[in-house]
Amino acid sequence: MTTIYVVLTPIIKHSKATYRFRMSMKKVACIVITILSHHITSAQTTHYLSQVGLVDSLYSEILGEWRGIFIQLPNGYEMENEKKYPVAYIIDGEVLLPTASNIHDFYSGGFMPEMIFVGISNAENRTRDLTPSKIATKYGMPFSETNGESQNFRKFFQEELIPYVEQKYRATNYRTLIGHSYGGLFTIYTLLNSPHLFANYVSIDPSLDWDDQLLLRQATTLLPKMDLTGKSLYISLSGQLHMQNPSITIDNVMQDTTDFTVFTRSNISFSNLVKANNQNGLLHEWQFYPNDIHGTIAQPSMRDGLLETFKWFQMEHTDKINSFDTPLEELLSIINHRAAKLKSHFGYDEPAYPEELLNMSGYMNLDMDQPEKAKMYFEQTIRFYPESANAYDSMADYYLAQKDNAKALKFVEKAFAISESDYHRNKIEELRKE
Repeated sequence: MTTIYVVLTPIIKHSKATYRFRMSMKKVACIVITILSHHITSAQTTHYLSQVGLVDSLYSEILGEWRGIFIQLPNGYEMENEKKYPVAYIIDGEVLLPTASNIHDFYSGGFMPEMIFVGISNAENRTRDLTPSKIATKYGMPFSETNGESQNFRKFFQEELIPYVEQKYRATNYRTLIGHSYGGLFTIYTLLNSPHLFANYVSIDPSLDWDDQLLLRQATTLLPKMDLTGKSLYISLSGQLHMQNPSITIDNVMQDTTDFTVFTRSNISFSNLVKANNQNGLLHEWQFYPNDIHGTIAQPSMRDGLLETFKWFQMEHTDKINSFDTPLEELLSIINHRAAKLKSHFGYDEPAYPEELLNMSGYMNLDMDQPEKAKMYFEQTIRFYPESANAYDSMADYYLAQKDNAKALKFVEKAFAISESDYHRNKIEELRKE
């Protein structure tokens, strides 16, 4: 019989229950055949590979209308009844939420935290809600769309949408705002006028040319006086620098004076202004995408923007964690450092690592005859997940391995007090017989 050990790195996600996996190759083959058989027999039924965005809505007294929103919850949301999550709000959610969710699926667990995504519908009244001032002409041409009501839309966020989300869903007050084009304009408008609403601002190819570079002019006055410590801003620019002149490049575009490059020059000028005012504490990253146009830049920008925004969340010292030679004291120091780092960014306590990772590390060290390290990992699991029956059950397994049935019984009893499961009840009875 061949034994398979599944070794986890610190970048893990969505594992749900078992922490030691051993199965024969025959059993694996049986599972594969069963899955294929089920697929063949159910081929006549319509199935979908994935579904994104729970449809929700709320009535806005401020806007005088119903506003649709789309909620994407973390995979473990239903099972973890007490856990709360940071939230990313996405303007034009009906278009951009699926992309954001897909990106997060690839990078969550080690590169960015589990999050609730809230996509806001801007299918109607988009220009009205996302532009900060009223204009009647644009580039010398009449402009008839209703516009210039960002103040109301920002008020809708602050007084209605955010309270609604944080009351109905298990959301923390650590928030990120993501917007593209006019949505990117609104994102920067919100940073300048209500910076407290969000911790992070991701502005994708923003329309900073609006109203003769209104926000650029405002930022010139506001940025030097603002305290934006702990806030982050990511701005991207597409490669569509000039619609008619291919000789215009990123190196010479600032020397052009035509209307065709105002959009680009506004973006670069704003980013340069942010860099010149770094005394205000704002963390800022600007990125140019020469191979993307305005319509395609949202996808790569969301990926890079979220990775940059949550760079601090990425796990460090994974080589040390994966090595059985790392001393216990050093491992504990790594865990404590990460816990302190997460708290400093989120503003509240957050487990240093997923429960599955700590638990798996404990069992792996137990298997490798390093019981003290195993005990440390199980202790940290209890520290960060005190309401988890599994955490106490794992500590019981540690004591069973040390042939200390009395202490094992105490931890199984704690597990049973939480789970009230037959599994823990039977385990208690067996230990009492011994």
